[in-house]
Amino acid sequence: MNRNTANKKKVRQSSGQQEIDWLILFEKIYTSKKQILLTCSIGAVIGLIVALGTPKEYTASIFIVPESSRRATSSGISTLSDVVGTGMNSSSTTERDAIYSVLYPAIIHSTPFLVRLFDIKIRGLKDNTVITLSQYLKEHQKCPWWNSVTSIPSKLVGWCMTMIQEKPKVEKVNSSINIFQLTREEAAIAGIISSRTSVGIDETGRRRKITLSVTMQDPQVAAIVVDTILEHLKEYVTEYRTSKSRRMLEYTEKLRKEAQAEYYKAQEKYTRYADINQGLVRQTSRAELTRLRNEMNLALTIYNQTELQVQAAEVKVKKATPVLAVIQPPIVPLTPSKPRKMVILAGCIFLAGAGSISWILFAKDFVEGFLRNIRRKRKTSEDEYNQMVVDD
Repeated sequence: MNRNTANKKKVRQSSGQQEIDWLILFEKIYTSKKQILLTCSIGAVIGLIVALGTPKEYTASIFIVPESSRRATSSGISTLSDVVGTGMNSSSTTERDAIYSVLYPAIIHSTPFLVRLFDIKIRGLKDNTVITLSQYLKEHQKCPWWNSVTSIPSKLVGWCMTMIQEKPKVEKVNSSINIFQLTREEAAIAGIISSRTSVGIDETGRRRKITLSVTMQDPQVAAIVVDTILEHLKEYVTEYRTSKSRRMLEYTEKLRKEAQAEYYKAQEKYTRYADINQGLVRQTSRAELTRLRNEMNLALTIYNQTELQVQAAEVKVKKATPVLAVIQPPIVPLTPSKPRKMVILAGCIFLAGAGSISWILFAKDFVEGFLRNIRRKRKTSEDEYNQMVVDD
């Protein structure tokens, strides 16, 4: 019983010490409230400077729904395939694709896709001058004012280096962009476009829904760029999906031209021989005329078959063309999406207040104790030195 009562007393003493510690911490904060308010005010001023100094940016978005799968054949294609006998599969099967909608973000952020956007024509909402997107990103981008201040040392170093070293003359032979080896400027522009483009995929429900967004400092430029990215994405996916069908179409068109030429040649031979031997009753002439007629009919049959093959290939190309249903077309945004001034202001005030409280509760006592120990050691060393001088 004595041990239990002793343990209970220890627990009560420890809980009482914790309560006293919390009260001491609260008292420290309360006594330093002026310092905390001053620090929060400084944080608010910094937040206002950051929020007002950051350029406005606008976000334009497109909401699309891609087709989930595609059937390889239909009744029309089956009929044509059965007639011409081209070996096309007339059963209803679903073709597999290597490019799915989940890969659209990787496609849009790939280097070849980004390089295609360099030369698209854009114009601003206030400035109607038509320029390229790369020129707009190089010459018409606003930066916060403090970037000009922080970049002064690097500019001075670069200027001094250019004065010391002679800049070699670089002759640009080809004006086209080499995707295999981009320059620093081209790589920087591609990175800017990639960072300002986002693709969100929502897989809830039976169909995937894709949101394509572009953020620019000009609202009209953002809308133009996001619309162009959608068109390039359609061309990219269509190029992949219809590549096999288009190759088959080119092959069947080549066969049709050859069959057409053979038919015209056989027809010319038959009509010429019939005109020359008109009115003759010799069996050899009749046999030759029959042979030429059969060759002409055979060439006509082959020509008709190749014509049906071309029609079947054209239908297959149309069926293979992907469908991207645009639910929400691009619209020029009216309100900026960045910067979020209230979030920046609240964040700066919170960080200033949290830093001030942390300094009052933890860092202040540690720093003061550290400095006090240094002064004490210095004083003791001076006293020892003085004592040594007196003894001497």
